[in-house]
Amino acid sequence: MAQPLPPTSEPAPGQHRSFIWLEGLACGALATLATPTALLLAVLFGPALLAALLDRQPGRPVARSIALCSLCGIVAPLRELWAAGHSLGVAVALAADPDVLAWAWGAAAVGWLLSELVPVTVRVVLEASTLSRAAGLRAARARYEAEWGFAPPPPDGGGAAPVG
Repeated sequence: MAQPLPPTSEPAPGQHRSFIWLEGLACGALATLATPTALLLAVLFGPALLAALLDRQPGRPVARSIALCSLCGIVAPLRELWAAGHSLGVAVALAADPDVLAWAWGAAAVGWLLSELVPVTVRVVLEASTLSRAAGLRAARARYEAEWGFAPPPPDGGGAAPVG
């Protein structure tokens, strides 16, 4: 009798083909029906696309952070494009504007910086909190030892001292 295959984290071949096909269809529709928007998004969202290609961590935390912050920097130029008539000339002018590029790519840089600094900051805060709590517990233990007449523990930390 054939034994069942063990579960794998990888999908079976062909399982994601329809999703990739739909993504391609959506990109093609965007490029065809909204070429100025697609051009502006491709230029301004470039750092996020690059991060998505390079980030190999599960869940892609760096790419997600960069994409989220990039979206914040892209909203104003997209609104300006749509308000100015949604033409290819306006899209090229916005994509070539150094101020627009600086804001959009600067927002992506902030996303990258956040993804790098937040874990370090959280670790430092947690370690400081743990050290503070340990010092408070040691002080409380010393008070209880003095109040109740217990001898302090041996320096090697092994076991409780007998009550004297």
